[in-house]
Amino acid sequence: MIEVNHLTKRYGNHTALSDLSFTIEKGQIYGFLGPNGAGKSTTMNIMTGCLAATSGEVKINGHDIFEEADEAKKLIGYLPELPPLYLDRTPKEYLTFVARAKKIPNSKLAEAIEHVMEVTQITDVADRLIKNLSKGYKQRVGIAQAILGDPEIIILDEPTVGLDPKQIIEIRDLILELGKEHTVILSSHILSEVQAICQTILIISKGKLVACDTPKNLERLFAGTATIDLTYEVPAADTSDITADLENILSNIPVKIAKTEVSEDGYASAILNTDTPADNNLCRDIFFAFSSANRAIVHMSMSKASLEDIFIELTSNDSITLSDEHDEKTETTKKEEDIDESSI
Repeated sequence: MIEVNHLTKRYGNHTALSDLSFTIEKGQIYGFLGPNGAGKSTTMNIMTGCLAATSGEVKINGHDIFEEADEAKKLIGYLPELPPLYLDRTPKEYLTFVARAKKIPNSKLAEAIEHVMEVTQITDVADRLIKNLSKGYKQRVGIAQAILGDPEIIILDEPTVGLDPKQIIEIRDLILELGKEHTVILSSHILSEVQAICQTILIISKGKLVACDTPKNLERLFAGTATIDLTYEVPAADTSDITADLENILSNIPVKIAKTEVSEDGYASAILNTDTPADNNLCRDIFFAFSSANRAIVHMSMSKASLEDIFIELTSNDSITLSDEHDEKTETTKKEEDIDESSI
């Protein structure tokens, strides 16, 4: 289990993380979702001990990531957004180096390397130089180093960034397989990726946690955010104040009129919003209201909030300046350069 308590990270005057707290339970696939610059990578770098927090703490199975770094890091496998690959080595040579850095006993080293190469399906390129591999295979090598040593927790930062659709599907399938035996945490700004892989979603906006739940529960929570598209007949005499006319018809229906307009052919269209749980009964009530007013509905459709709608609503005010992003990446890079082989 991972406990993140009141985590704050500042870069000069910019606050990248603000009092961030959450818990990662064992045996699930978690997704960090947020716009670029929202704090996803910063959170992961702190969780893995690659970056110091301004304040707050991270505990891995009860071990503080900085106070008990050796014990905590043994439990983590980490793939940064830019995989730490040695391009002039082969995957087998690189994984041998990583295995020794992780202090895997020599008696188990060859078996451990063969196992991760088989799991990530890179055995057929084991003796090719990494610099000659495709982006997809490089990501697989990066994931292989993360799972080497069989850590309980695997943390993947943007694992499918820059991949083509086929490679994305392959990496997704690999992550799903890893999730059967490990706790997996991945960050992404791609909604479909998180929805397809993750059992729990954490949405971060401007360094703060704004939501944490399953995809279905998030959609259920925002189910009231529904939009109804309506087209109906309007008597010629009633076209002067179409909004007031519609308000009168729908006076007993829990909807808000967002937009109305009248066409030249005697029809009116309207966009209605509702803050109540949206279901088919709402459309039925609207139909009966129009029927009671002797009005004919030509078209009516209702769209409920999707994960994309929820994401946009929760992060609509999220922004980061170029200088903020540069400062964050610069400090992270400097910190990573100071980490010795024992932290791999």
